[in-house]
Amino acid sequence: MNCMELYERWVSRELEDQDLTRELEEIRGKQEEIYDRFYKDLEFGTAGLRGIIGAGSNRMNIYTVRKATQGLAMMLKENNKAPMAAVSYDSRIKSDVFAKEAARVLAANGIKVWLYPQLMPVPALAFATRDLKCQAGIMVTASHNPSKYNGYKVYGPDGCQLGLEESARVLDFASKTDLFDDVKITDFDAAVKSGMIEYIEEKIVDHFIAAVEKQQINPGICKKAGLKLVYTPLNGAGNHCVRRVLKNIGVTDITVVPEQEHPDGNFPTCPYPNPEIKEALAKGLELCAKTGADLLLATDPDCDRVGIAVRQGDEYELLSGNQVGALLLDYIAAGRIANHTMPKDPVAVTTIVSTKLFSAIGRHYGVDVKIVLTGFKFIGEQIHLLEEEGHPERYIFGFEESYGYLAGTHVRDKDAVVGSMLIVEMASYYKEKGMTLVDALKSLYERFGLYCESVANFMFEGAQGMTIMTQMMDKMRKNPPKELAGSKVICVKDYLASISSSETGVEPIALPKSNVLEYLLENGCSAVVRPSGTEPKIKLYLSIVGEKMSEIEPKAKALSQDIEKMMGVK
Repeated sequence: MNCMELYERWVSRELEDQDLTRELEEIRGKQEEIYDRFYKDLEFGTAGLRGIIGAGSNRMNIYTVRKATQGLAMMLKENNKAPMAAVSYDSRIKSDVFAKEAARVLAANGIKVWLYPQLMPVPALAFATRDLKCQAGIMVTASHNPSKYNGYKVYGPDGCQLGLEESARVLDFASKTDLFDDVKITDFDAAVKSGMIEYIEEKIVDHFIAAVEKQQINPGICKKAGLKLVYTPLNGAGNHCVRRVLKNIGVTDITVVPEQEHPDGNFPTCPYPNPEIKEALAKGLELCAKTGADLLLATDPDCDRVGIAVRQGDEYELLSGNQVGALLLDYIAAGRIANHTMPKDPVAVTTIVSTKLFSAIGRHYGVDVKIVLTGFKFIGEQIHLLEEEGHPERYIFGFEESYGYLAGTHVRDKDAVVGSMLIVEMASYYKEKGMTLVDALKSLYERFGLYCESVANFMFEGAQGMTIMTQMMDKMRKNPPKELAGSKVICVKDYLASISSSETGVEPIALPKSNVLEYLLENGCSAVVRPSGTEPKIKLYLSIVGEKMSEIEPKAKALSQDIEKMMGVK
């Protein structure tokens, strides 16, 4: 069917969600609006589903959710005799509705569902998947996207995001499923009554909290440090778990941003609820200035990422994910060595777009730093490999630059609950020494050298966005530069072709294929270009090294300009 035929098919049906019926009527006769909603199906990718909420095959709605879940159910039944799945959701618009729809489809396919009775963080879902011995988990969320988006992430039995092979199998089943006629569905209340859908008990949350608290490095430090904290869950799912853990470890002076305390998928005070962005932290920073807090802590709507701002004199300085990741590795490694809890042959994991300072710190402490593709599931896979070897205790920490951290093996995804706990504990530790986290960061630079990173985003929305991004990456792949920002390019890594090219020859890259290009320069700087896996944009990551801060900005500006010219966005 073409777009207009699909549109008419939707219009002709008596839809269960009247919001969709109204939207279809509103766009009648508007060709571009109709095309954008129906020119493709919202596909189940490696990160699950994500899209704008609304009517059409290219939107998040109960029908596209049902279709994807039917595909998941068929994959689960293909590989398991009596599969079970855990389901959770965050504060986004219709998240609770989509969670129940997913549960209805799973139950109709004979799959037992464990459903959280209230919104919970991503790590709590990943934990429940493992703790309840489920074969899959679904978290309804669009992470840090604007309020018009929703989606869901799917987890495997190990609590890690679904692997490439399993995701492809779900997509194969879903693509052969008609979202109106081929999906099995059951009555929600009847499924609860029969036991096919069962609510997750509070004891599972207790188990999760206990697992998080086991990751403390210096238990008791927060009780005596007297850290003053402002916290915002950004109207998301982190409020209950984060505050509970902080209270348990002895943090008593917590002021919560009132406008952002309660769940609200409209995110009225932070249209882009991303803790990477200063605008999202504006209300928290205002409250910090009033209260004189030592630290601002902000978790994103599904509570898998956490950002901070640190009081330095009379100002508040935002630290990046790279800076916090480096600080945490240093704190964890030094602390575990001092406390005689460092395992033999410790392992830490990071990604190809994260700071190279992480590896330098790891080498100093004798930690084997493994570098994987972007996406926390690849970090989770490294934990799984250690588990298969019989030594999961070797894993001490993992992080990615986009504010994702994980200590411990209780989950296999980034966890802003444990991240928040360790950041606050680390800040308390340094406060006892008369230092802030900014002071601690300066100390790292003095010991290991100056590393500065930045990320730029180039948006390509709409039906033509994917085509433009594909053409851009193809052009760059075919025309590798010999020089960037006045420095010789000594190596080009093409992760899609799985080859690393330099003057010494061509070597294979032993990582899964991914549409990423990396340029290493003679002066130690580097750049990575990759399309986002969850949003219609291309991301540019710069890593700049230098002996003094005055060198950094000119180097970054020159490198950024040359890369943008290559991309064709200048």
